[in-house]
Amino acid sequence: MSPFELLSLFFIASKVEEDKEPKYDISVYKRGDLLEVPRTLFTHFGIYLGDNKVAHLIPDILPVLSSNKEAIKRMVTNNRLVLGVIAKVASVRVDSVKDFAYGAEILVNHTDKLCGRRPFSGDEVARRAEKLLGTISYSLLWYNCEHYVMYCRYGIAVSFQTYQFCKKVRKIVCSKKTAFASALLGICVMLYLRSVSAYTTLPTVFISFTIWMAS
Repeated sequence: MSPFELLSLFFIASKVEEDKEPKYDISVYKRGDLLEVPRTLFTHFGIYLGDNKVAHLIPDILPVLSSNKEAIKRMVTNNRLVLGVIAKVASVRVDSVKDFAYGAEILVNHTDKLCGRRPFSGDEVARRAEKLLGTISYSLLWYNCEHYVMYCRYGIAVSFQTYQFCKKVRKIVCSKKTAFASALLGICVMLYLRSVSAYTTLPTVFISFTIWMAS
């Protein structure tokens, strides 16, 4: 599997077969609702604007490469999305509920249970979402679709997914086992190079000690 295909797997959920695709009752959604749908390894978020329209931030390379508005309006393809992630560029765009959900189940205002702040009124949430429509810088960790909807609904650009991911990475990297492994690797490098000097010893000691203290 190529790196491009691997990245696609991370971001894209397999499309549900047409006859098994859920039917979305848009009458249950209110203007300003925060919608979330599961993807392969993460959750995608959007703000319901009313009239079967959802504003959401999604990586997309096409606005950088083309000014063809009709082409840009079409649903973002896998290739457009993955290249947008790599180039760190995205669009806050409006799609139908069906195109936004891509066959997945939709959760409504689930983050109200997680966030300590009261949400703005529905009209204010939608107004904030509409104000940010267009091309925008993207960061997988520091500004993604969850940061966007959290800002619109609660006034704080945070991502619980990013926090959980960083927490897991920290648990792996900043562990005693990693400290021992880095020290062992440094010793192996010195033995391989047959060189015990400040240039080889100091990095080994410093890196291992730093990881040990952070664990």
